[in-house]
Amino acid sequence: MEQLTSYIAGEWYFGSGKPRDVYSALTGEGLYQVSAEGMDTRAVLEYGREHGTKALSAMTFLERANMIKDLAKYLLSRKEEFYTLSNHTGATRVDSWIDIEGGVSTLFGYSSLANRELPNDTIWPEDELIPLSKEGGFAARHFLTSKTGVALHINAYNFPCWGMLEKLAPTWLAGVAAVVKPATETAYLTQAMVKAMSESGLLPEGAIQVVCGSVGDMFEHLDYQDVVTFTGSAQTGQMLRSHPNLTKKSIPFTMEADSLNCAILGDDVTPEMPEFKLFVREVVREMTVKAGQKCTAIRRAIVPKHLIDTVSQEIVTKLESITVGDPSIEGVKMGALVSRGQLNDVQEKVTTLSNHCEVLTGGNPQCLEPKGSAEGAYYPPTLLRCDAPHQVEEVHSVEAFGPVCTIMPYEDIEDAAALASKGQGSLVASIVTASGSVAAQLTSLIGPAHGRLHILNEQSSKESTGHGSPLPMLVHGGPGRAGGGEEMGGLRGVKHYMQRTAIQGSPTMLAQIGREWVRGAEKVINPIHPFKKYFEDLSVGDTLTTARRTITEADIVNFACLSGDHFYAHMDEIAARESMFGERVAHGYFVISAAAGLFVEAAPGPVLANYGMEGLRFIEPVKIGDTIQVHLTCKKKIQKRQRSAEEQPQGVVAWDVEVTNQDNQPVALYTILTLVARQNGDF
Repeated sequence: MEQLTSYIAGEWYFGSGKPRDVYSALTGEGLYQVSAEGMDTRAVLEYGREHGTKALSAMTFLERANMIKDLAKYLLSRKEEFYTLSNHTGATRVDSWIDIEGGVSTLFGYSSLANRELPNDTIWPEDELIPLSKEGGFAARHFLTSKTGVALHINAYNFPCWGMLEKLAPTWLAGVAAVVKPATETAYLTQAMVKAMSESGLLPEGAIQVVCGSVGDMFEHLDYQDVVTFTGSAQTGQMLRSHPNLTKKSIPFTMEADSLNCAILGDDVTPEMPEFKLFVREVVREMTVKAGQKCTAIRRAIVPKHLIDTVSQEIVTKLESITVGDPSIEGVKMGALVSRGQLNDVQEKVTTLSNHCEVLTGGNPQCLEPKGSAEGAYYPPTLLRCDAPHQVEEVHSVEAFGPVCTIMPYEDIEDAAALASKGQGSLVASIVTASGSVAAQLTSLIGPAHGRLHILNEQSSKESTGHGSPLPMLVHGGPGRAGGGEEMGGLRGVKHYMQRTAIQGSPTMLAQIGREWVRGAEKVINPIHPFKKYFEDLSVGDTLTTARRTITEADIVNFACLSGDHFYAHMDEIAARESMFGERVAHGYFVISAAAGLFVEAAPGPVLANYGMEGLRFIEPVKIGDTIQVHLTCKKKIQKRQRSAEEQPQGVVAWDVEVTNQDNQPVALYTILTLVARQNGDF
């Protein structure tokens, strides 16, 4: 058999000692031998820190985001190589699509998120200025900087590509290198993708290393700047989390463990409603996709007591129509488990459950006639029924990690919630209902025990990604048994690999550190109107103080006629006098329109368009006879990537706008965003 090498310290390495053999899930034939014995684990970590992390952390967030996007495109160009290898894991084409292209889409997702929301810098101002003194000369902000260590990612066998990529995207975006430890059963697919990454030339050396085999004593050499993430069984995760070195050095450990996720059918649903069929479809799909080998799969179907017979029969009918076997054979809808060892484990757990539950269908691989080799790790879709779910603890604690689910009845909504929470923490639960009140009640009751809730009805079903589909912008994790982790979750996921530091000082000093102007910081007065400057020529802190404008009654009347806003505080002298204002006041939107008239440069120039407005606050009313003035300050700059040679190079500039009255009191505060042309393109 071929040797499956690790990529460590810039070289391909195969360990000494007796290797472990890896077999095809479809045929049982030998595929690879795996061993990482004898590697210098201290050197692996040091190589990642000194080469990968130093190079990544020196890049800006947007440079990292563009690197990730380019890598995603490259991996897609080679996807068929990965599909071919994925066949041996027992996955169907649809299963592999989730793993391969679903994983790559996570890279695209994080790249887009960073380009929209992160600064073109290596430091990330996390919040707004926090005043710490009366006069405003002393303040603070929280900043995020890249950790100087590496991230050790220990992944499960069920998603060898997606499981790796969902962690790499936020890790690299944070500026940290990764050491990936895939599960041995499917390490050949992970290794193939890492090899492609290396061959792409898009990553700094050391940004990724992969260990095919045991990590040995690597935990002993981790330091406080390193991060460990784990996906797999709760038992293994708890063992790793308690490692003495992790405790001693307070090394962050993020865990995403298998859990007994559930689906609840609302008691408002009848067999004639669309939601009834949606529930059956969702349970069947989650049992059979990846042959049930998903950490998010539905393990418990919780249904109203009066419907359990009907629901059970519908699910059994659907399951018995599914053809199991080699996915390359026409008509096969569900593939194999990852290995014969996994098949034996599932059978053992089903046997335990069947001692307390009725087996409605499946439960015995000997009775299955799969399409394909008799040596494949095929297991039949299995539905069990437990009529006393409060008395049988096993249905809430024993997980058969395969195409297995237990259906159970509930009396009322509170009872359904109690059963769901007996799982002691789950990644996800689905609530299938047509009733908003049922959904709201269950959300309140089971939310604390779940990382994600999927509310499914006829309307959402048209576009829903489904119960078992974690998305880059949403948290993937859950409390208790599920591990307490929060992988992904948009930018929340990036912060796991960064250090949050509270920095105190003067507003000017904080602006210089964050390269983002804050109120109270020094301004740069320049005779050139800032709207006449190209993106490259603008400096953070560039400020324009405009001419003044006195607000008249005619302004208010004209704006009311133009906008159709005849609110009494603007137009009714008597009502306004009796209001909180004491007299008529100008429309707030007129004030910001008049402000724009004061600061906008009318002639064509580098400013291409108004991109948006954020954080608008009206501080003081503007009355007839008041005089306003605007202070416009360049707050921050975000360079946008040029997508083609024909596209106008540009960037987004955030401007702080302060509108004051004749007493120099702020009357309106907000931020506007403009698209500004760049002179220097990317091509």
